[in-house]
Amino acid sequence: MKLENLRIIVDERERKSGIPDLLKSVGLNVEMKTLPIGDYIVAPETIIERKSIRDLMASVFDGRLFDQCTRLKEHFENPIVLMEGNVDEVEEITENPLIFYGAISTVSLDFKIPIIPTPSASHTAKLLVSMCSRKNAHKGPYLKKIKKSSNLEKQQLSSLCSLPGIGEKFAVRMLEKFGTPLKVFTATTAELAKVEGLGEARAKKIKKILDTKSKLLKKSNQKTLHDL
Repeated sequence: MKLENLRIIVDERERKSGIPDLLKSVGLNVEMKTLPIGDYIVAPETIIERKSIRDLMASVFDGRLFDQCTRLKEHFENPIVLMEGNVDEVEEITENPLIFYGAISTVSLDFKIPIIPTPSASHTAKLLVSMCSRKNAHKGPYLKKIKKSSNLEKQQLSSLCSLPGIGEKFAVRMLEKFGTPLKVFTATTAELAKVEGLGEARAKKIKKILDTKSKLLKKSNQKTLHDL
């Protein structure tokens, strides 16, 4: 298959990486678009989220990574996270590399999204060309009508992720079941336990956190009564 017959859709924000120019230099048809999710669409159902090691860590710390994984899985059959750079950088970014490995374990095991490492932009470009050249990519990529996620949605998920044992996956399931974070917080232990995979033990821990009176509140109450 000739490269000039191959198409790839690339997010506008990837221009500065230099990768679109590398793809054009080998003859690939590059279409620059503003993508609501992902960075490269190489086939009808294959989308790639490219992250440098530093960006990957930043997205772990601010909660973006799991939100992105959720949306990638919702809209594409074959999402891939492409991890670009030297993994040794992780030790410069955080004192606890287990945070990094915990995050990529979640992506691969919970979201079931493969993670492919590349050492540099030029190797990333080679990988993208290879993916565009696959037999199942012959129809070429296409854009889907995907709404951008709102900040409100991220805030709702973040509020639920603050609960014990709740990651992005369970936060999404909770919103699917209850509709709003408030209904999650006011749900009974039995109702929480019905969330797929959550279980009674985790539901009890959540209710304990939500129902136990704060010592700070007691002090505040005592002070208010004293003032009266």
